[in-house]
Amino acid sequence: MRKLSIGRALNPFRFYFARSKDGSLRCSALIVAGAVACFVMCSSARAQDLFDLFMSPSDEARIGKEEHPKILEQFGGNYADPKILSYVNSIGKFLVQTSETPNARFTFTVLNTPLVNAFALPGGYVYITRGILALASNEAELAGVIAHEIGHVAARHSADRVGNSVLANLGLVVLGAVTGSSVLHKVGEVGAFAALQAYSRDDEFEADQLGVRYLARAGFLPRAVSTFLRKLEAHSRLEAKIREVAPEQGFDFFATHPRTEKRVTRAVELAQDHRVTDPIVASKLYLNKIDGLLFGDDPKQGFVRGSRFIHPVLRFEFVAPDGFTILNGQKSVVAKGNDGEALQFDFDNRGGQSVANYLRNDWAQGQALSRLETLNINGFPAATAVIHPRGGSGNIVLRLVAIGFDSRLIYRFLFATPSNFSKERRRKVEHTALSFRRLSRAEALTVKPLRIALHRVTDGETQEKLAQRMAVSSFKLERFRVLNAIDSNVRLEVGRIVKLVLE
Repeated sequence: MRKLSIGRALNPFRFYFARSKDGSLRCSALIVAGAVACFVMCSSARAQDLFDLFMSPSDEARIGKEEHPKILEQFGGNYADPKILSYVNSIGKFLVQTSETPNARFTFTVLNTPLVNAFALPGGYVYITRGILALASNEAELAGVIAHEIGHVAARHSADRVGNSVLANLGLVVLGAVTGSSVLHKVGEVGAFAALQAYSRDDEFEADQLGVRYLARAGFLPRAVSTFLRKLEAHSRLEAKIREVAPEQGFDFFATHPRTEKRVTRAVELAQDHRVTDPIVASKLYLNKIDGLLFGDDPKQGFVRGSRFIHPVLRFEFVAPDGFTILNGQKSVVAKGNDGEALQFDFDNRGGQSVANYLRNDWAQGQALSRLETLNINGFPAATAVIHPRGGSGNIVLRLVAIGFDSRLIYRFLFATPSNFSKERRRKVEHTALSFRRLSRAEALTVKPLRIALHRVTDGETQEKLAQRMAVSSFKLERFRVLNAIDSNVRLEVGRIVKLVLE
């Protein structure tokens, strides 16, 4: 959970809509209406073909520039390590020179998030997360990811997705033209989230083709694309297992780049068609570059340590019940139990009112509350109430707990428990709010982030022994194997360099 500028937080009882800035491209109603009619009547026309009438390369660059800050806001900002940023930029610019548009302007950004993903915006904005950097094992694999995203930009897939999002509602396009509003205004309403939609299978295959081509031209190992796809698949399976969800439900690489059974096979075939003499792999160089890389949550976002959520910057912590899985998001913390119970933790602007008034008037506006009461939680004024949702959610009981952290901030717990829970079971879950406390400066300083650390295997060291050194709360061995792309039946060779996660 990041430290954000204080504003209206996401409210579970309301929907919020954002409006973007108007663009500068203007079209007549006649032109837009004619283009729409053509699109509707010509079944073979692609959305991109229509949208290309309105979006030039300069328009793509403008959209990318406008949406870039939103991507930074959503994904933790830039990763502030000059060494890493310079390294990624050098690889990206080198690969661009091998593309069909060697003089095109590209902007490469490393996002400060543990999510394993990469994506691109129109105008040459390419994003790599530090989660990707942690998972890759050599420079060729990283170059393969970057080359794939360059391929999406070169083939205008990112612009195509923006166009499809706009054209999903043709009436808005026509209305915008009639009223003098630009088409790019409608593009802005889709915003960066259009670029995070899943690519089509055809787009993915084309980006794979282009990516392998660029890799080969640059002298990298072409089959690094297929080896990293296998790592991504293993990572996705493990994350789904940890979070107890289906693999497709996570926001990882495969959420925006759909997996298919044939994709790895095709990548292998493409690599065979692009043979490189003495290809660049650069494993040692790459590992030295990521030694010390931040792993998991940034201190500015708070840490999950077992059942504890700790925020050393804002100086507070709380403890979830045993057996809960805690997920630290960008704007909230969510924890889930095994029997349908869950909690959400976030914050809001207090608005200069009492905690009880905030809960009743702002947070639970329009909801029927029961048992509204005030209390003191470790020196903080607090208020709590219960909601019994009507309709389809009637089998769930919601408990709201608002905590006045200071004169400006309200921290909030929303507990959801099945209505058939006993009072004791429900109290056990809701006791999480009572564990909320302020950390002393000394306590906050003792909390250290996790980082990638290199280790050279010595005689007698096994996967199991090294995995026990991993500073993660669960699935130590599985995480070690995925991080290092090691099968369970592999014996570690003396002298091999492996990645560990240490505090």
